[in-house]
Amino acid sequence: MPTIQANNLPPHGDQETPLPVLNRRGFLKHGSRALGASLATLVLCDLADLMQFAQAAGLTPQSGESVLGGYDWTKHRYVYLIDLRKCIGCGACVRACAKENNVPRNYFRTWVERYEVSRTGEEVVDSTNGGMDGFAPHVSGNDVTKAFFFPKLCCHCTYTPCVQLCPVGASYRTLEGVVLVDEKRCIGCGYCVQACPYGSRFIHPVTHTASKCSLCYHRLTRGLTTACVQACPVKARMLGDTIKVGDEVAEIIATQSVRTLQPELLTDPNCFYLGLSKEAR
Repeated sequence: MPTIQANNLPPHGDQETPLPVLNRRGFLKHGSRALGASLATLVLCDLADLMQFAQAAGLTPQSGESVLGGYDWTKHRYVYLIDLRKCIGCGACVRACAKENNVPRNYFRTWVERYEVSRTGEEVVDSTNGGMDGFAPHVSGNDVTKAFFFPKLCCHCTYTPCVQLCPVGASYRTLEGVVLVDEKRCIGCGYCVQACPYGSRFIHPVTHTASKCSLCYHRLTRGLTTACVQACPVKARMLGDTIKVGDEVAEIIATQSVRTLQPELLTDPNCFYLGLSKEAR
């Protein structure tokens, strides 16, 4: 294998090439080139890589975020709220999610279930195509006394079984409380899929890595809301920020009777529901 001479070493024996003497203008010129190259390298990194780079380099989150256009992940703590009293089961949220995140056919990052409860307590639950196309009326033959639509997604838990069981650290939780998957690191073992008690993960049929709701993190870092929240025609879905003073969702969670899915699991979900019925599971 040929030896390549390093640019900063003497080319022949002990002979040394004198370094150029730079005046102030030359220093600024060369310095700006070096800075530009460094920034270009950072811009080419994805968000997960940038976070790892900042931590490894000992940078504060603010100094790393300057590359992201000023987004400061220490100033946000996201929560998600679904008002089941408003949901009409139209499927607009599921379609928006699929389009925004290029979700493969027959897989869902968010989906909607329809519950029908009879007078005797019998439950019928269906979710044809994840509720993407809405729900056609049908006759169940039961004496139905209660019916509602139940949207689901990743609960972005504070204490996440999926993160704890990932053997390679591909699943992680950001400073804002969003649970994400690093597809470059994921080996597709499926442990996190089995660990999630809410059924919100799947193995992508093309990438063969774990996939789930990312809370549209690529939109959040640009100051946008999630695709599903934006698409909901009746505002049944809402995204909040508990650090933001006067945030509407944070106020609802603090002052109204909200519930989480399966609180007995002690995962401390950050997806809350208004009007959650005891039959919902």
